Amino acid sequence: MITGHFGLAAAVKSAEKPVPLWALMLATVWLDILFTPLFLAGVETIDDAPGTNGGYGDGIIHADYTHSLVGALIIAAVTGWLCARWWNRRAGVVIGAVVFSHWLLDLLVHRADMPILPGNLGGLPRLGLGLWQYHALTAVIEALLLLGGAALYWRASRTTGATAGRSALLTALIVVSGGVTLGLDLAGL
Repeated sequence: MITGHFGLAAAVKSAEKPVPLWALMLATVWLDILFTPLFLAGVETIDDAPGTNGGYGDGIIHADYTHSLVGALIIAAVTGWLCARWWNRRAGVVIGAVVFSHWLLDLLVHRADMPILPGNLGGLPRLGLGLWQYHALTAVIEALLLLGGAALYWRASRTTGATAGRSALLTALIVVSGGVTLGLDLAGL
């Protein structure tokens, strides 16, 4: 669910014009950005799921801090609070919600590898609906999210004037082409 995150950010931008698009795009992948140094340090890991070839979506992701339900809520709240101090309260709430939307979208695609508590404290059941096991369906859903978000962004930007509308169309096309290319590369299509 990589390109789908960007589609959601573009859709949110269509409704929240004062919030910068770059901030929404960054917020939508913020959990993965925080995952990266923890992965490199060996704190969070990825293992191949049994019986898979190790391709896109074929991993069991042990992101027990950044992608735990409570961890994602804390990260979203702190990020939202910081953004509220930088911009305003509404922008902070929107950014925080977009950060948490990452966890919700990942819940759809991840195998049951997302803990409820950070570090999987208490050994509670892990969450995930496992959509990644169906590569073609996942690619279609991600493409629909991306195209839908780009369309909403383009439509909303048309109200700002012709020059801005052309610029927004170019931005939307870049987002769509880059997202689709990234999604296809990762899906191995």
